[in-house]
Amino acid sequence: MRMIKYFLLLALLLPLTATAATEIEISAPGEQRMPLALTTFLPTDGAAVDEIAAEINEVLNADLDLTGLFRFADPASFLSDAERIGLYSTQVDFAQWRLLGADLLVKGTYSLQGDQLVIEARLFDVVNRRLKSGRRYLGRSTDVRRMAHSFADQILKDLTGEIGPFSQRIAYVSKQTGNKELWLMDVDGHAPVRLTDHRSIVLNPDFSPLGKELTFTSYVANNPDLYRKEIYTGQEAKVSSRQGLNVAGRFAPIGREIAVTLTKDGNPEIYLISYSGAIHKRLTNNWAIDIDPSWSPDSGHLVFVSNRLGNPHLFTVNVYTGETRRLTTHGKYNVTPAWSPKGDRIAFARQSGGRFDLYSIKTDGSDERRLTFGPGNQEHPRWSPDGRFLVYSSDADGKKAIYVMRADGTGARRLTEAGDDSSHPAWSGRW
Repeated sequence: MRMIKYFLLLALLLPLTATAATEIEISAPGEQRMPLALTTFLPTDGAAVDEIAAEINEVLNADLDLTGLFRFADPASFLSDAERIGLYSTQVDFAQWRLLGADLLVKGTYSLQGDQLVIEARLFDVVNRRLKSGRRYLGRSTDVRRMAHSFADQILKDLTGEIGPFSQRIAYVSKQTGNKELWLMDVDGHAPVRLTDHRSIVLNPDFSPLGKELTFTSYVANNPDLYRKEIYTGQEAKVSSRQGLNVAGRFAPIGREIAVTLTKDGNPEIYLISYSGAIHKRLTNNWAIDIDPSWSPDSGHLVFVSNRLGNPHLFTVNVYTGETRRLTTHGKYNVTPAWSPKGDRIAFARQSGGRFDLYSIKTDGSDERRLTFGPGNQEHPRWSPDGRFLVYSSDADGKKAIYVMRADGTGARRLTEAGDDSSHPAWSGRW
């Protein structure tokens, strides 16, 4: 299947003006949010295209608001400088923005010639009266949202040292065609594309480290088999079709192995297999059900679910030595763990009182935190590649839909329509 690509042919980092002033830097969401003024992008030539300016503003506003790092200045309070093109520090009236209490300022322009779009985007440090960073994007008129996502990523990198995750993709399972099929969408829920036409049950997608390939389980051949799929070409191949379960395949972050649960010998155990399906190693050997592995960022450990002590709990296993350690000690039903790409925490779902909520815990089993509250079931958490956000499924509005929230449980928003009956999300790496 040929996917629609976008072309950011040029992304130039503009030189920053040297300054001895204190750098603006933020690290985590909190009560003290950075005051930011987000202006409407202006046309550099020809007539204004209101749809382009509105879309840029919509994407930047939504992305930056989701981070929890910013407090937006009211556009109704903007003064005359908001109506002037300002791509350089000498063109910006910083006094106006200081008067409004803004510490950061986003300005930009666009130019549309036929189908060719140029966007110039700038982030200014108002306190120190200087340009902090800028980008120039070239592409097509249909690339507006992706250009804006890219600049939101850059703003996060400039201010936190880590690039944002907004240019990436989310894979998920949806029943909107009547069957559980694999879909792909932007991280804000836009541009959904169906990837499979198995007309069966598809489950548990996972992205390869390079992001352009997925593994998933499908019942299309009347057995839960593990598949790999190249996103751009649409090519698909069975990885493991052993009798019984071939489920919850997870690509190793480092190396070319997949952790998967197999029941080829009658009991659900976790194995390491190659991309072609050859078994490299059996990691668990227990009478209990061992399932749902998730890798540590260094590929040295896995967290998984086992009922070896009676109820489903989370355990970790050393990939090299086989040493297994219990992680969760609270609750009676803990499932679907996901190891943070930062390596410090593991998210999971816990059933209590007849419903599921999301939790996170440190990798040594300490500092357990409940992340979700309220109605419905919150399940299948997966991290964004920068560890700032969690994507998950929830039926709080009726049928299951995909949601995203900050890693501390705040800022939840729905990405898919509740009627789509969507679940099992996974966040890609850098696209």
